[in-house]
Amino acid sequence: MADEDQQTGNISRRSVIASAALVPVAAITSAAQTASESALSATQLRTLEAFVDRLIPKDELGPGATECGVAVYINRSLGDYLAPEKAAFIAGIDATDAFARRTEDKAFADLPPDKQDAVLTAMDNGTATGFPDARAFFGRVRRLALEGMFGDPSYGGNRNFAGWDLIRYPGPRLAVSPEDQKMGVAIKPLRSSAYGNGHGH
Repeated sequence: MADEDQQTGNISRRSVIASAALVPVAAITSAAQTASESALSATQLRTLEAFVDRLIPKDELGPGATECGVAVYINRSLGDYLAPEKAAFIAGIDATDAFARRTEDKAFADLPPDKQDAVLTAMDNGTATGFPDARAFFGRVRRLALEGMFGDPSYGGNRNFAGWDLIRYPGPRLAVSPEDQKMGVAIKPLRSSAYGNGHGH
């Protein structure tokens, strides 16, 4: 998180979006398009939704992470191409909830936003006592949240193309008209998945 975000105890949408360019396209496009069943329990999924919603909260710029399907993307991925790290991810989610209960006396998902931010800030700073892998886990969830927010909608995230709209990405296209190639012309959003229509959720 940016220094100013650490000072205020907040995790800003701006700091998340600013680093979205650091996510390689290969990482975004390699996720599974389908998953046979949920990798996470209902409680774990609720914790994850609260986690990613503090990383990318709903604000005047657009919907938050859960509304955009970020948790769906992560859950699907853990049931498919990220299956090898499913156990470690579940351990991290459970440890996040346990740390919240130890320090704030409530489940992470039941905490108000400022208390959730305090838990996540401690994890990101590496000061979450009794949670040795907290910083690494925070980084992993953050990276997956970026993939889910800005990846192709066919993978479960970026619902209604909200992530692409947020960064003004017009979507993949095979050809661009001469008009769209002119300087200073806003490119009209195609609002279509690389896998065709019907993947915008």
